[in-house]
Amino acid sequence: MKVWIPHPHGVEMLGDLPPEAKVEVYPGDDEIPSDPGDVEFWVPPFLSDGRTTLSFDRFAKLAVVQLLSAGAEAWVDRVPDGVLLCDAAGVHTSSTSEWVVAAILASIREFPRFVRAQVEHRWDYTATDELAGKRVLVVGAGTIGDGLRRRLEPFDVEPVMVARRARPGVHAVEELPSLLPEADVVVMIVPLTAATRGMVDAEFLARMRDGALLVNAARGPVVRTDALVAELSTGRLRAAVDVTDPEPLPADHPLWSVPGLLLTPHVAGSVAGLHRRAYALVAEQITRYAAGEELINAVADGY
Repeated sequence: MKVWIPHPHGVEMLGDLPPEAKVEVYPGDDEIPSDPGDVEFWVPPFLSDGRTTLSFDRFAKLAVVQLLSAGAEAWVDRVPDGVLLCDAAGVHTSSTSEWVVAAILASIREFPRFVRAQVEHRWDYTATDELAGKRVLVVGAGTIGDGLRRRLEPFDVEPVMVARRARPGVHAVEELPSLLPEADVVVMIVPLTAATRGMVDAEFLARMRDGALLVNAARGPVVRTDALVAELSTGRLRAAVDVTDPEPLPADHPLWSVPGLLLTPHVAGSVAGLHRRAYALVAEQITRYAAGEELINAVADGY
């Protein structure tokens, strides 16, 4: 069973694998380690956009594509029928939920303002708002959303969870029109699908209460950029985003200069422990595949 992974250090991180698993490193460039026709289990490069120098036609025996990302939107329409696509749900839970908490706190406690004052050697004392007691609406109740809920609760926050379908303790997405006006913070942590693309539009933003904070840790196209720029320009809302549309953000884009925005360059999941957790998942999946067991994190309906 031939396995391709994108990182040389991943070989050691995989640990002990079934003896039939032969692991080779293919970073995704023009230099292929061997005949791709024998590859059964492929781990593409992290943050790959679904394009590869190799056509899927050359992967004659391919059975599994295991992603290192939680989002699968770049691959769902490219992976051939009969090939199982799996995402890395769970790998990014701690890092992305940490970023959301940090972004909320930095925005509410006005850290960008104080950093600017520090650069200017200016003592800019002021009282700020606080997270305690805020109503935080988390749109996306998957593994990352649940991790975020657990991290928010110690801040005297009772998160309100929203998912595609209602279940105990979780509201359905159809309830958003009535939930948005009551939220102080709205966090987007949904996968990018046909249903979520452009979900945060002018109407969505208009329903948010004055002074509320929008946090996007999902994908850039979940938010309509023109609508966000227009709303932030009025000063009525604030936002913290780790993802943009387009991405990377061009240097002359108006999003850079709108008031009330905290922006980071898609770094929520980029942490020291990422590859260790990712390759632990890959090792588990290879072991399951070799034993003929069902794999976890299979992508269905786009995620």
